[in-house]
Amino acid sequence: MTAAAPSHGHPRDGLAGRTVLVTGATSGIGRAAALAIARQGAHVVLVGRDAERLRTVTEEAGRTASPVPAAFRTDFTELRQVRGLAEQLRERYPRIDVLVSNAGAMFWSRTTTADGFEATIQVNHLAGFLLARLLRDRLAGGRLILTSSDAYTQGRIDPDDLNGDRHRYSAGQAYGTSKQANIMAAAEAARRWPDVLAVSHHPGEVRTRIGRGTIASSYFRFNPFLRSAAKGADTLLWLAAAPAGELTPGGYYTDRRLSPVSGPTADAGLAARLWEASEAAVGCTTG
Repeated sequence: MTAAAPSHGHPRDGLAGRTVLVTGATSGIGRAAALAIARQGAHVVLVGRDAERLRTVTEEAGRTASPVPAAFRTDFTELRQVRGLAEQLRERYPRIDVLVSNAGAMFWSRTTTADGFEATIQVNHLAGFLLARLLRDRLAGGRLILTSSDAYTQGRIDPDDLNGDRHRYSAGQAYGTSKQANIMAAAEAARRWPDVLAVSHHPGEVRTRIGRGTIASSYFRFNPFLRSAAKGADTLLWLAAAPAGELTPGGYYTDRRLSPVSGPTADAGLAARLWEASEAAVGCTTG
């Protein structure tokens, strides 16, 4: 008898009992989402760079949720740490129902990681891409949700120049390029991995720690018109639990609605090239 294809569906009790992995879980949107998902009774796996903030959010979740989340400290500026994280997760979890690829950063000046990549594209795209690739089989029948931004319209993605060496560095443009990569990676994952429901979302302009150390820091911390982290996490939470039939694989969502993608970001051929360049960059075989 042939097994039925995975449906990406969730039972009527939503995320209860599901294994949900959240990267960038110690602040902003990721933290708000992780706490909300934990309250729904999911087995939440928290990933963050800062050990103290990771401990704090784990304890906070544990006071209001059961089971208490698992926590893994990982710095996405080092791909060896991402590989180590994937190995630990593979040993512990035979299945991951939802991977929320949310970790993100903005750098004031051009910074090169130990792996040789411009830090924004590594933290915001390549590290999450590598993690998803290494957990590919654990995601079968599950969901992959990438946190992007309408800042993607400022991006200049070039699969042949992921580091942006051909252009003068701009923190805003580097961030936009990484968010562009998130949307394209979700779209391409949906094409290559039909058994994984891959989507991306724009959380809106949210009061977060993003951009700390850059000129954007004050804007994201003090602008009175910005959304709260909880409001920014709303679409992410909806994407994690909504019936699969209500979602478009590879879609880009804003305020729970499918949003059109403009310019080169909508180019399927460019997305395929980006995927292959990303695989080459992180040392994964095509798939």
